[in-house]
Amino acid sequence: MTKISDFEAMRPAERRRILDALRGGATRREVLGMLGMAGMGLAAGGSVFAQASRALADTPKRGGSIRVAGYTSSTADTLDPAKQTASTDYVRCNLFYNKLTRIDEAGEPQPELAEAIDNDKATVWTIRLRKGVTFHDGKALTAEDVVYSLKRHLDPEVGSKAKALASAMEEISATGPDEVRIRLSGPNADFPVILGTAHFHIVKDGTRDFATAVGTGPFKCQEFTPGVRSVAIRNDGYWRDGPYLDQIEFFGLADESARVNALLSGDVQLASTINPRSVKQLQDTGAFGVLDTRAGNYTNLIMRLDAVPGSSPDFVLGMKSLINREQIKSAIYRGYAEVANDHPIPSSNRFYAKDIPQRPFDPDQAKFHFQKAGVLGSTIPVVASPAADNSVEMAVLLQQEAQKIGLTLDVQRVPSDGFWSNYWMKSPVGFGNINPRPTADLLLTLFYKSDAAWNESGWKDAKFDQLLVAARAETDEDKRRQMYHDLQVMVRDGSGVAIPTFISNLDAYTSSLKGLKPMPTGALMGYGFGEYVWLDS
Repeated sequence: MTKISDFEAMRPAERRRILDALRGGATRREVLGMLGMAGMGLAAGGSVFAQASRALADTPKRGGSIRVAGYTSSTADTLDPAKQTASTDYVRCNLFYNKLTRIDEAGEPQPELAEAIDNDKATVWTIRLRKGVTFHDGKALTAEDVVYSLKRHLDPEVGSKAKALASAMEEISATGPDEVRIRLSGPNADFPVILGTAHFHIVKDGTRDFATAVGTGPFKCQEFTPGVRSVAIRNDGYWRDGPYLDQIEFFGLADESARVNALLSGDVQLASTINPRSVKQLQDTGAFGVLDTRAGNYTNLIMRLDAVPGSSPDFVLGMKSLINREQIKSAIYRGYAEVANDHPIPSSNRFYAKDIPQRPFDPDQAKFHFQKAGVLGSTIPVVASPAADNSVEMAVLLQQEAQKIGLTLDVQRVPSDGFWSNYWMKSPVGFGNINPRPTADLLLTLFYKSDAAWNESGWKDAKFDQLLVAARAETDEDKRRQMYHDLQVMVRDGSGVAIPTFISNLDAYTSSLKGLKPMPTGALMGYGFGEYVWLDS
């Protein structure tokens, strides 16, 4: 049985009185005096003072502003939820908008703008909306806003990055002012999870101009300049308890040392994607904490199968065999990573196929495949950028190994600005960086289905597509597990993507910033930190 503390045993009115006194700056002597007047002895009073002080430290406080540095920035940054591409977009859209569901720390979908969700055989979904929610301009949330937001993904002119996911919604209709019905093309038990992913934020009916953001989210958009910064101010009419901060300024610093120096100097209070080599320097000061998020983030090598040299299967297999995964884990990530096996499902996912043989580092096998591909003695450009976490370092390691067996890799380092729009998926050989997704179906659908907007290597396999759809509809857990096992094998052996490791994302923050915790959807609390953090000054 858990013992109730002296503080918890006090009447609610007395607890509030003590907490209010501490908030007002009362000293230990003053609080003990108050407790003495209430008939509490010195020993018990000291215990209550300590317990109340701890409770106060864990209680979110309102007020204050922070500056936050992300690791990438681009003139292509957007406030259009349907077009989000990089982590900077995810952070901003989470500040300004809400989704129908949110994904909690256990990876499970929870109601957000939806108050309740029911389904008929996982194919017809009925969503009842939360009442009392308003947009930043005062307009009440209605079913028409939801219908408009979801249908935007089906409009080719919008260019939604989630079109492959949204295409399963065959019918989207308002069945009342606060109710929406969605009929899918086939059953999908993970549909509430999909509604909780980045691109399905809800916008106002008819919105076409995204120069600013008018959502239902915890913050209002005061300023947004793509590639420069955004300024978010608290939405005092927010439908939940938060947010606690008055203002968040968010911007990108591509150089990791610049982010660390900004923290050390006090210029920022939170910085994303810190290199493991910087952790000790920050921790030794005693003034900073590190949030370690293990959620399946990865930097991957991409070989386009529709261009030379990736059009040769042997070149692709040679590059996959040339990757020294253990060296990448230890030398680049200082152990803050786990070895991956060229498919995107991490060991934390319930459908992870642990029995697939690990692809080894094998230079002799790589040389054999390169000889068959006819590339030995030639020079292959490899595009890398700080925008894809540690891709430059990975490219250099590959370059060194390739040189030993007679292949020259020309590492072309390009700037972060414009990388995602100008180089990602467009370079014959290059890198990407994929943020975590909560389900196996999402990872495989977004990045490997033949018609996916983010099919990075241009891999097309009709059997894979058919099995993926079948797995989504399968309700028998054991059968579904075997299907995802087979899908992982197909991706590992057939696609032009090599995944060396799953990376622990390290965010560093000043010790006065409270409320941060790891989330399975990615860094910075699944890019949704803004609503939950506060300053304990």
